[in-house]
Amino acid sequence: MNSGKKILIADDEPDILEIIQYNLQAEGYEVITAKNGDEALEKAKKNLPDLVMLDIMMPGKNGIEVCKLLRLNPDFQKTLIVFLTALSDEGTEIKGLETGADDYLTKPISPKVLVSKVHALFRRFNKVETGIVKIGDLQIDREKYNVKYQDQDIILARKEFELLSLLASKPGKVFLRNEILNQIWGTEVIVGDRTIDVHIRKIRQKLNLDCITTVKGVGYKFEL
Repeated sequence: MNSGKKILIADDEPDILEIIQYNLQAEGYEVITAKNGDEALEKAKKNLPDLVMLDIMMPGKNGIEVCKLLRLNPDFQKTLIVFLTALSDEGTEIKGLETGADDYLTKPISPKVLVSKVHALFRRFNKVETGIVKIGDLQIDREKYNVKYQDQDIILARKEFELLSLLASKPGKVFLRNEILNQIWGTEVIVGDRTIDVHIRKIRQKLNLDCITTVKGVGYKFEL
């Protein structure tokens, strides 16, 4: 199932590297390790992993700096990047997600839970793009601009549809407010943050579902 998927883990604690490497290799992943930020950058460029797991507090460049540099490189625009760190404060988590990480996990975490998180990330971000997104009883047809919930048609305005489609395309991913504005309204259209809030509220009302979660200070994510 996981054949061919490469994961780069960067952490300055040898014991943690060994445990994570063992458990992920047991699931069929190819695992590359790095002991600091500079080595992580070097090995990422050399091996082009599918997922990069970064500790934040590392010698040399820290995890956030590494994430930022990877996201500036076109080769890593679609690479999954996850922080695995002992830093659990909200400010650091927000900064990490704003830098471009796809998820933020805190230590300590059991190897089984970590492996399940990795499986979930690959399932979430490597689905084949089709015109129809199905999540539970919700169906979004991106070609026909049609939404159904429990086989009932839901009428959404165009921007509401585009916003729902974007969030539902990657369930669980936190979409930053600027990212949403750029993708739905474009960089040439000036709209305020309040515009997103209004559209989110209307989507929730029309679907009669609490499926869009507000991540305070960061953005929104779709969970059903």
